[in-house]
Amino acid sequence: MDMAVGIIIGAAFTAIVKSMVGDLINPFIGLFMGGVGFTNLFIVLSGEGTYASLTESRDAGSAVFAYGAFIMAVINFLIIAFVVFMLVRYVNKVKEAAAKKEEAAPAQEEPKGPTELEVLLEIRDSLKK
Repeated sequence: MDMAVGIIIGAAFTAIVKSMVGDLINPFIGLFMGGVGFTNLFIVLSGEGTYASLTESRDAGSAVFAYGAFIMAVINFLIIAFVVFMLVRYVNKVKEAAAKKEEAAPAQEEPKGPTELEVLLEIRDSLKK
């Protein structure tokens, strides 16, 4: 069940990161690159004509080297990897703190009953009477 929850949350988180990169980060990168759409950076390897967009060139059947889309995927991966790293690091710290707390807590002694020797001595004394 934990694994299923992790997969669902991971898929939702991936969608959020993809949107963040596509809608927030890429426009800033495009601004610094002279207004060029970052995901629209490509080189036509085969095919005739010039194309205005990556989708248009792919629809025409041209082979394209889409380095902008690849860079966007790398940015997505780096953000997701960083967040997962921080999450695992936090979970490990919580586990270590719980383990230290367990070790630091003094073991409460359970109330002890009479030992075997005490019971035998009590039986002996009652037999003497």
